[in-house]
Amino acid sequence: MRDRVAGWVVTLSITAIAFGIRFVNIAYPNKLVFDETYYPKDAWTLWKYGYEKQWPSDANSSIVAGNVDVYKDAAEFVVHPPVGKWLIGLGEQLFGMNSFGWRFMPLVFGTLLVFMTIRMARRLSRSTLIGGIAGVLLTLDGLAFVMSRIGLLDIFQAFFLVAAVACVVADRDWYRGKLADHLERLGQPDFGGRFGPIVWWRPWRLVAGLVFGLALGTKWNSVFVLASMGVLSVLWDVGARRLAGADWRAWKALLIDGVPAFVRLVVVSGIVYVASWSGWLLTAGGYDRDWGRNHPDSPWTIHLGEMWASFLKVHQDIYNFHTGSYIKEQTHPYDAHPIGWLIMARPTGVDAVNDIKPGVDGCMATGDATCIRVISAMGTPVLWWMAFFALFVGLIWWIAGRDWRFGVPIVAAMSTYLPWFPNADRPVFFFYAICIIPFTVTILAMVFGLVLGPADGPHRRRGAIIVGVAMALVALNFAYIYPVLTDQLMLYKDWLARMWLRSWI
Repeated sequence: MRDRVAGWVVTLSITAIAFGIRFVNIAYPNKLVFDETYYPKDAWTLWKYGYEKQWPSDANSSIVAGNVDVYKDAAEFVVHPPVGKWLIGLGEQLFGMNSFGWRFMPLVFGTLLVFMTIRMARRLSRSTLIGGIAGVLLTLDGLAFVMSRIGLLDIFQAFFLVAAVACVVADRDWYRGKLADHLERLGQPDFGGRFGPIVWWRPWRLVAGLVFGLALGTKWNSVFVLASMGVLSVLWDVGARRLAGADWRAWKALLIDGVPAFVRLVVVSGIVYVASWSGWLLTAGGYDRDWGRNHPDSPWTIHLGEMWASFLKVHQDIYNFHTGSYIKEQTHPYDAHPIGWLIMARPTGVDAVNDIKPGVDGCMATGDATCIRVISAMGTPVLWWMAFFALFVGLIWWIAGRDWRFGVPIVAAMSTYLPWFPNADRPVFFFYAICIIPFTVTILAMVFGLVLGPADGPHRRRGAIIVGVAMALVALNFAYIYPVLTDQLMLYKDWLARMWLRSWI
């Protein structure tokens, strides 16, 4: 009971700190930066009409000037589902179509990402200390910090994925607890070769399906985490029954527990995903919404009706956009091959004002020197590099040490990471790795737990010094790069001093 209270105190305290440092000056700069040119505007019309509308080319300057309703009547072709935009739009409904409004919900969910990472890491490690370490590390990560302060979709996806994985882990504990309770009621040590009871009520698995549906409704590539964690979850069911004495009959869980798992995870997430499109479905003006009516002879229209035929068509168009020749022919200065993500080889420049002359905007440069303002979506280098090595330690501990706990964040992290490699023939960006870092900081925190050892172990003091120094280095590194995360005025040479790799420039 005491540890449970301490767990919540630690969780809420770190979460409050994360919110505080992310909240400071969040409305600055008062303009649409990077891909904010898409999603806040989509969100504004989504809330007004149930679907996204087109905007004129000069809409950004009009919005900053306070003239926000300059959108066109035509529907906009969108390449991502609506959940993240619904959430951005909620902030706009609360605080207006301004930089604070469209960044408020990313702030909330970026903070909740810290909260959920703490709870996931604490449950995996069975340690409030390790959960707290994971939360502090994520709080001090530059990428998580920046993505919590701009109106993009990825911070929502990251939160939903971590929340869903946390629910799957909670379901593992729930399921094993129910099997243990059954044996205790019977007064038996094990199942004696029998399959055992069927556990019909799996609330955490059902919640996981709901949250996975929200993740899919934010970005499609969430499906890879759904698939991997679904398979892992059913294999845990088999392992639980084998441990309880079901012997070879434990493999029947692949069918008996696996089919309901498919319904709770896949079917439920599909229902949630479709429901997230309700604005498009229940109105008439969305992109491709009239396709079924205009193609009455299509087999889709004949067998599914106009609405669902149109629904399939818009999804086909989105898929073709992501996989077609158009996107593969595009280039971008911040294109970053996934092979370099885990070591942060190429961060993303979110905003920049270069070559600010002395005396302009408060620039204190002299002579030929100039100043600069930038927002760089970069991780805290010391943290990312330590997490990269911790990933290999965790892999060894999972496989050689047979510690299932390391397998969870490794599988989840790789499910968000590896699928990008086949798509590297199109522009991809480092900031997509926001879905990776909550899991890799969890691995790092658990490796720190190995360094610390048992509370009464002979090397606890030495381990505490090592971990304390590592955490201090992360904090100092975050403070050092803070100006390039927050658009602060800097001398060009001071900015350059923070660009440790040539590929960062």
